[in-house]
Amino acid sequence: MGVFKKGDFVETIDDVISGVITQIDNEQITVEDNDGFLLVFSASELVKIEDDIKVTNYEIAQVKSKKELPKKRKSIAVKPKERNTPKMEVDLHIHQLTKSFKNLSNYQMLDLQLETAKRQLEFAIRKRIQKVVFIHGVGEGVLKEELNYLFKRYENVKYYDADYQKYGLGATEVYIYQNP
Repeated sequence: MGVFKKGDFVETIDDVISGVITQIDNEQITVEDNDGFLLVFSASELVKIEDDIKVTNYEIAQVKSKKELPKKRKSIAVKPKERNTPKMEVDLHIHQLTKSFKNLSNYQMLDLQLETAKRQLEFAIRKRIQKVVFIHGVGEGVLKEELNYLFKRYENVKYYDADYQKYGLGATEVYIYQNP
């Protein structure tokens, strides 16, 4: 640092600002930067640039930016907890829920599927299972819509289409927010 006087060429220690001292008021030093702006600093924030010192912070910053390695692409890191925790899968196809469904009406089948979904979702919430995949199939989309209506009634869940590569369009994944 050192003693400053009007006309000295100075540079900030922590920034890439340099210029000429235009005014000194006790500890307050006014510097006119290269763009003509007047900036006020304390003496402890400045360093005098001598004629024999040719490299400035600005030049160093430019060199560093050119030499910086290109940023590596970030791979999506799966948290160990998520990596090892299997998702709970609930298959709502009617033949998975009952041995004989030939005598059931469409309404009764849908009701059985929705009751199963509700029971399994509440089980997952109780057991603190974070993700549940409900496999509903594609069909007419009635079961999917009814499931969406069911999931909307829970404040601590969000739901979205499950992994397309694994399930196609026939599954919905539910994420259950865990209360602290």
